[in-house]
Amino acid sequence: NTAMRSGEHLPALSEDQKQRIGNYASDYAIIYGFSQQVNRAVDSGLKPVVDELSAIRTPQDYLTHRDSLRQASGSLDVLAQQIQTAKTQADSSKAGLKQPADLKTVYDALYSKVVTQPADSLLPLLPALQKLSQDAVQTGDFLQQQGSQVSFNGQTIQFPSQQQATQYNTLMSNISANAHALGQAQNTLQGQ
Repeated sequence: NTAMRSGEHLPALSEDQKQRIGNYASDYAIIYGFSQQVNRAVDSGLKPVVDELSAIRTPQDYLTHRDSLRQASGSLDVLAQQIQTAKTQADSSKAGLKQPADLKTVYDALYSKVVTQPADSLLPLLPALQKLSQDAVQTGDFLQQQGSQVSFNGQTIQFPSQQQATQYNTLMSNISANAHALGQAQNTLQGQ
């Protein structure tokens, strides 16, 4: 039984298992290869962004995490391309398979769970996460520009002028508009 439960990584086949399933080992390799590519891409691209965004808890955190978040979020565009390319390759390989009807039913269900569903949940999430990251970095840049004019006290922040406060509140509204992306990304990482 090689089908995985939620949160488990797909296992590699042993040589003995490959021998026993014969020609179908290459069918499994399509799913396994996609799974490995996406796991690596998520670990190196999505996880660092989620970790940085999750570390922002107070207004001053936007300032202290802006550079590391800017660096981490730069990989999100590449991540989307990697996932799309891996899915396209897997779909193309799957289209060429010749399987008996009973195996095809089981294979299609596993393919949906391991390839289609993860790709369909990750790809739409990435633009919103990218926007959230950019807004958080922009907030950090804004606070950096204010220098000593801004004062922090835990969860509160004070500006000398209403214009600065209004600009900060606009940045916070932009962040709130995409904050759901962080929760979705955290759920995605937990389901991995």
